[in-house]
Amino acid sequence: MRDLPLPTLPMADLSSLSAESRAARRSLHPSSAPQQAHAPRHRQALEVVWARTEEDVRAAQRLRYDIFAGEMGARLSVPPGSPEGHDIDLFDSYCEHLLVRLSSDNGEPGEVIGTYRVMTPDAARRVGGLYSETEFDLTRLRPLRGKMVELGRSCVHPDHRNGGAIMALWGALAEFMVRNDLDTMIGCASISMRDGGHVAASLWEQLRHTHLAPID
Repeated sequence: MRDLPLPTLPMADLSSLSAESRAARRSLHPSSAPQQAHAPRHRQALEVVWARTEEDVRAAQRLRYDIFAGEMGARLSVPPGSPEGHDIDLFDSYCEHLLVRLSSDNGEPGEVIGTYRVMTPDAARRVGGLYSETEFDLTRLRPLRGKMVELGRSCVHPDHRNGGAIMALWGALAEFMVRNDLDTMIGCASISMRDGGHVAASLWEQLRHTHLAPID
């Protein structure tokens, strides 16, 4: 598997963001109460929450590392000084992090078993671009940027890939888009080349007729 790209800009410190920027971030999530996700009776209930603390983000980064590096074999490049066993890049400090946790009866946060990273238009302006722009020329998407979010670093723990966690994530993302008057999602997706590229070629042949961005 090829290396995941590491942008050359320095890491951002959340504490260095202006009061206006922090207020704008808080306004994205008017309620901090976790959303309950329904689960079959024989399975532990799930909670969907937006990261509020550094430890919340660290939990997501540990899950990402376990899956991308441990399970998938990706060679992750992280900034110097980063804690071991975490998938970290410069965009993390600017993004919203959506988490699915196992419900806990003792008042302590449950285990994070799923996550999505969300970059809003305001965050993209502050960091200077999108993660996807390290891979693709997105010039033609410029007219959409005002209401466009970038999704990324999506993963679910292998013990919970039964549909419940990903559906909980998608439901929370849909609610987030509606609440904040956003209408377009983009992001990078990996396509296996083990078949010699036939699936990738088929997708391109299908999508180029219906989903190419306009030239102007």
